[in-house]
Amino acid sequence: MPALLDLPAPAKINLFLHVVGRRADGYHLLESVFALTDWHDTLHIETRSDGQIQRHDLRSTSLTAPAPQLPPDDLCVRAARLLQQEAGTSLGCDIHLDKSLPSGAGLGGGSSDAATVLMALNHLWQLHWPTTRLAGLGLRLGADVPFFIHGQTAWVSGIGDIISPLPAHPALAQVYSSAVAILKPPVSVPTPAIFGSPHLKRDTPHAIVADFLAAPQSFGRNDLQGAAEAYVPGEHPEQAGQLTEALAILHNRYGNSRMTGSGSAVFAWVAPPNLVTPSSPVGSVTLDGLPGSQWLGRVCRTLDRHPLHARLSG
Repeated sequence: MPALLDLPAPAKINLFLHVVGRRADGYHLLESVFALTDWHDTLHIETRSDGQIQRHDLRSTSLTAPAPQLPPDDLCVRAARLLQQEAGTSLGCDIHLDKSLPSGAGLGGGSSDAATVLMALNHLWQLHWPTTRLAGLGLRLGADVPFFIHGQTAWVSGIGDIISPLPAHPALAQVYSSAVAILKPPVSVPTPAIFGSPHLKRDTPHAIVADFLAAPQSFGRNDLQGAAEAYVPGEHPEQAGQLTEALAILHNRYGNSRMTGSGSAVFAWVAPPNLVTPSSPVGSVTLDGLPGSQWLGRVCRTLDRHPLHARLSG
């Protein structure tokens, strides 16, 4: 049966994230710019003729040996089942996932995995759905999934559901030519706690695209950052302050730092003199000198397009 191997599911960072209001139903209104990076999870997806959908841990198996099944109700499986149901196909799939991206980081790893599953199965099952239709289905899985399906830097607004891809611009070319360091401390920050925090600012004025393009690497801020820094984990109070520590580590090294999403990952733009291996595939370059083994860090680059777009266009 047909298969697609070595499929990337890239992380995203929020270049800025503003909370501009709150709806009557309690949902917060956001404005942000999402950008893809070359730090990614990897998936192998094989078509099945029996209609079954299973997910496996790629690190514990090979494609030629039986794989232990993981919990079936994760986002990758839900994505495949939803597409199978909506397309009315009798085909199934095996999804082999190698997780590199940390969870609870604000990097969109789970949403990106689901988007890669949808795009790959759209190709393997020969559905030929257009991007807009696939993105509409992805929205039923999570607000971030359509961004990864559209697969390019985008202005995001509403409750995170309005995706407006940004056209090519000289200012964005500067972003894509720069390296970015991403650091994830052990602390996890639950999103509901952030949006319910008294520290959260909810009245930032609406941003203007032209203002962002005038300084895309320094524009605005992350309005969720202060609430995230103030959060004290109930089960791990010793992790309080780790987000602030992570921001300080990157700022001391690179002169800038900012949280992405609702955390707890933070990022900093890396000037060329500080990039140790500028010619390497930077998504695989780890940060050294971190406070402990549970701290994860990579030097990455932002991407102008999702790598699967060109690969699946044929």
